[in-house]
Amino acid sequence: MSEKRTTARAFHDAVGVEDWRVLFSGAHAYFHVGSFAEAARFVAAIAEVAEVVGHFPDVDVRPEGVTVRTASGEYGALSHRDVELARQISAEARKLRIEPDPSQVQVVGIAVAQDAGSDVGPFWAAALGYRSLGPKEDVVDRHRRNPHVSFQSLRPPKPGRGRTHIDVSVPADQAEARVAAALEAGGRLADGTHVPHWWTLASPENHGVDIAAWPDFEDDEED
Repeated sequence: MSEKRTTARAFHDAVGVEDWRVLFSGAHAYFHVGSFAEAARFVAAIAEVAEVVGHFPDVDVRPEGVTVRTASGEYGALSHRDVELARQISAEARKLRIEPDPSQVQVVGIAVAQDAGSDVGPFWAAALGYRSLGPKEDVVDRHRRNPHVSFQSLRPPKPGRGRTHIDVSVPADQAEARVAAALEAGGRLADGTHVPHWWTLASPENHGVDIAAWPDFEDDEED
């Protein structure tokens, strides 16, 4: 039986998931720890609740913090099991007196421009050792560690113009501060027509960066 999907907005409306933010690739949380040993104890608690729920997250362990991601689909789709898992992980953190810090989560992606009729995905998958999600679809790290690569058509078409920009998915409540910091550091707002979904910025040397808040409040269910 297929998972019953839920949206970012419905996820945030659930009780007990206040520590979590929905970004590219799912729901994410960050928890401060005082030592690697404390992180290990927390991971053991996460493993226990994951077994009970029957749903297993990605966990990144560092001596200063633990980052957790849960999702039910290739593109970060969420289900009710993600809600329950997030709720129980947060409950375990409270038992262990481990503090969450939602401001510390983000996901970085690389957006590659390609001309209509082209498909550069196989090249990027081969060069990075990634796997493709399908023709003209994203290519992703097999172990879900590093930035995904997505592909966008150039408008108007510009054959042979290899261009990329960086997508930075941040919590919706952190987006404006992140944009302000980038502008203060010498960037400029290249396109503000999609605010508050995303801000398109340019560096002093015209490198492109999109600060994306939309995954944290969208109402559509992703595949």
